[in-house]
Amino acid sequence: MAAKDEPVVIKKYANRRLYNTGTSTYVTLEDLAEMVKKGEDFTVQDAKTGEDITHPVLTQIIFELENKDGQNMLPIPFLRQLIAFYGDQMQMIVPSFLEQSMIAFSKEQERFREQMKSPMDVMKFATPMKAIEEQTRRNIEMFQNAMRMFTPFPGAGGAAPVAEAAESAKPGQAGKDEPEKADDLKELKEQIAAMQRKLDKMS
Repeated sequence: MAAKDEPVVIKKYANRRLYNTGTSTYVTLEDLAEMVKKGEDFTVQDAKTGEDITHPVLTQIIFELENKDGQNMLPIPFLRQLIAFYGDQMQMIVPSFLEQSMIAFSKEQERFREQMKSPMDVMKFATPMKAIEEQTRRNIEMFQNAMRMFTPFPGAGGAAPVAEAAESAKPGQAGKDEPEKADDLKELKEQIAAMQRKLDKMS
């Protein structure tokens, strides 16, 4: 039995069966989905190696839900944008951005539910949609600000690191690395420009 306040351990066996150690019963992906909806925390471990495989299992749950008629929530443009970020320089920021976006949305969901109790009322429906659009706009701004933090030149909203400035000021160093730095800055500017185009599409 898991200690109080600790996540329940789900063991996955080679035959793909899932075993809930908290209830001593075998469960399905649908059961795990219900646990998530109820706010029950759990981790999934490979029964043989003990490796934490929670991420791939949760991803599999989403895959199963997305393939059910009338349940898919991820629009094609979003999926295309998400795929495009894999291997991109900004990939490290995307998880935090998506997490913060969902946290903000979750905090507002009760208010959205109240306003959407009468779906026939267009005005009531428009209010939460405007709130969602506003939240999306703020999230994109947050993402853009985070992107600027990684920009090492003043022209894109950041400033060159002090350490680099001090290094370039050393005797004999001036002009030594200028061609290489110019190429680096050009490449970074191109990456930032490509990132901005992606953000414009999202907004």
